[in-house]
Amino acid sequence: MSLPKGLAEEVARNLVMVANLLDEEPEEAYAYSRIALRLASRVAAVREAAGFAAYATARYTEALAEFRAARRMTGSVELWPVMADCERGMGRPERALAMAGEPEVNKLDKAGQVEMRLVAAGARKDMGQAEAAVVTLQSPELASNSVQPWTARLRYAYADALLEVGRKDEAREWFAKALESDQGGMTNASDRLAELDGVEFTDAMTTEAEAEPETEAPIVVEAEVEAVVETADAGEEVTEENAPEAAAEPVVETVETAAVEVPQFVEPVVAEKAADEAAEEKPAEGK
Repeated sequence: MSLPKGLAEEVARNLVMVANLLDEEPEEAYAYSRIALRLASRVAAVREAAGFAAYATARYTEALAEFRAARRMTGSVELWPVMADCERGMGRPERALAMAGEPEVNKLDKAGQVEMRLVAAGARKDMGQAEAAVVTLQSPELASNSVQPWTARLRYAYADALLEVGRKDEAREWFAKALESDQGGMTNASDRLAELDGVEFTDAMTTEAEAEPETEAPIVVEAEVEAVVETADAGEEVTEENAPEAAAEPVVETVETAAVEVPQFVEPVVAEKAADEAAEEKPAEGK
């Protein structure tokens, strides 16, 4: 609402494209975010969108700058977890861990607090503190049986942390719980379960293609056709038996298609020669 109508609509169109492309085509989403940023850099929503587009393309320094700008404009703390994760992406897990202990975390809603816990556990793992990561993820939200938008990701992270410290049986149990609650397909818990159980998946189409390799068939080319024509001129009957023998050194190429039979090439040529000879021998009219 702070922009003139025409400019507002142009900025809005670019932000819509950022939202539509962010998951599947992050680089394209980033390009649209830069356009919106050039048009309206003083709009908090634009800075936030630019931050998420940069974050999705691993431009963590740029993303952090945009998130900080959006936070200054709005005064909101909802971007605090993703800002901390940018610190991790920049190779500074200790800063992310410090942010997890700041007063801003208490101002987050439940989803934000769970997200902050995930970031803190990731920072612990980055610092080689795998056991501490397991402890960090243990929370009332993890123990709850209710399924929330964050449940699958929290259970998956806990299972992964357990596996890293060698608690394989418990990890398998929590991967199964993550899969049970993952209604939107946000994790690859099914693949991790299959890996733990020693199950291997094969592509049936690929296996079938490998089992039945394509065969190469010869096709007759020009040298063989000319030899057949010479055989016809000599008064011999052109057959499948004597056609190939007419060429002293037939030239053969192979392609991944069926062989082309000689009569398909020869019959039109022979017919044309016969017609020409008959025209020459026919006496002119009136003589």
